[in-house]
Amino acid sequence: MTEAAPIAPAPARTNPPHRIGLTRPLIIGLAVLVAVGTLLATLVTGFDQPQVALAFGVLVGLGELARITLPGHREVAPIASAAAIAYAFLITIGTESVSHTAWQVIAVVAVGLLLGELPHIMVGQSPHWGDLARRLLSLSVLALVFRPIVGFVGPEGELWWVSLGLMAGLVVMVWALDSVAAAAIRADRLHTRFRVTLRDEMRAQLPIGMAIGASGILMALSAYVMGLAALLVFTAPLLVTQVAFRRFAEIRLTYLQTVRALSRVTEVGGYVETGHSRRVSELSQAVGCELGMRESDLLELEYAALMHDIGQLSLRDPIPSGATVLAAPREQRRIAELGSAVIRETGVLDSVAELVRRQCEPSAGDGDDGPPPLGSRIIKVTNAFDDLVGESKDADRTAAVLQRLRMDTDHEYDGSVVDALSAVLNRPASRW
Repeated sequence: MTEAAPIAPAPARTNPPHRIGLTRPLIIGLAVLVAVGTLLATLVTGFDQPQVALAFGVLVGLGELARITLPGHREVAPIASAAAIAYAFLITIGTESVSHTAWQVIAVVAVGLLLGELPHIMVGQSPHWGDLARRLLSLSVLALVFRPIVGFVGPEGELWWVSLGLMAGLVVMVWALDSVAAAAIRADRLHTRFRVTLRDEMRAQLPIGMAIGASGILMALSAYVMGLAALLVFTAPLLVTQVAFRRFAEIRLTYLQTVRALSRVTEVGGYVETGHSRRVSELSQAVGCELGMRESDLLELEYAALMHDIGQLSLRDPIPSGATVLAAPREQRRIAELGSAVIRETGVLDSVAELVRRQCEPSAGDGDDGPPPLGSRIIKVTNAFDDLVGESKDADRTAAVLQRLRMDTDHEYDGSVVDALSAVLNRPASRW
């Protein structure tokens, strides 16, 4: 990094300590209490129809073993969840009525989830305990509401549609509650706003949630005609759905890995410091979360931040250490325009290209287009910060650079973005 004019140390701005996220530990603790309590209660009273319990428990375990991770680090187990819902909704198997309690449903599902998780643990994969706890608690609510009234509903007779409607309503209710819990955990983890994560969670989980719920209901109702064979019949289409979601997640991951590899070209070529693009990307996402950006906007911000310096590849004489903040405004604009043109060639990243193109504009804009997008303003601030600080951990230097950025908030930098950056840097868990 090129040494700029000496920056006089400035007193660090003190921000109130960020609240510690307690949602995830509380949900995990509650799930453990529910699992242990129901298992002990079931062991004392005995399992009703153990063969049926074993069949559903095995399917839950296999489904947990085949769980998938969706974009946004969301861990789901469609087959396990559908089997758990079916067991909670089970009314008859053929002509034989079932009478297992809600406690038995929860105990069987808890054991199945744990057994399905063990192989992942044995190969060194760290479980997402929060997601696992949410799955168990969602099933618990479903079972506790439905099992006490199972004697008043059934899959036959003129009022069969009442049973179907009740099951569908309970699935929607539990899906909404699960989305709220997932959003609370995500808001704590990302230090962002709950209403933003709630909207993101509902949008992300709606397709897979409806597929799981419908499959679980069909399994339970079809057992009246097909017996336990319904488990295999309705697991097959759900498995196809799971493969499709897994393929989608893999494509998204490959896409991101390609962008990350492309962003490193400027580092390999010596145009910017090693790690600069990664640091700007991570810091930009943290600032975006602090400002309450949606998940889709955060993804575009990540792409744009990774490739914000790609325009430097077109320079005949590289900027020393790639510190564009030290370049003339006209040169900064030229680099941004060249980078945007390269990104537009992909044909699918036009919004990302626009973020890159406008990253050098003042916070209020400098033309008829108005202020640049929030993502562009974030990249402008985080890029300037990393250009001046780099990998340094010196607290005085960090405080001095923040003070320097604040001095330019009247024109160059967005004051709210600089404040968000300061909040991110002052967190106890911040790597800076």
